[in-house]
Amino acid sequence: MKKIVSNVAGRLAACHVVSGAQVQLGDELFIVESMKMEIPVESEFAGTVVDVLVSVGDEIEEGQELALLE
Repeated sequence: MKKIVSNVAGRLAACHVVSGAQVQLGDELFIVESMKMEIPVESEFAGTVVDVLVSVGDEIEEGQELALLE
């Protein structure tokens, strides 16, 4: 199981994936708002989204798992 994690702390501003979606390396999956900046979280893997672990508006910690890929 591959994990997509946030590289910054902040608030989840957008989620561009759902469970079952196919993603490619480099696809923008989430937007985290931190210090009034929008920071994209891109997929580091190609695969299928098994689970999205966060919702828009959630407070996110640096290193927190956002989604799982298979």
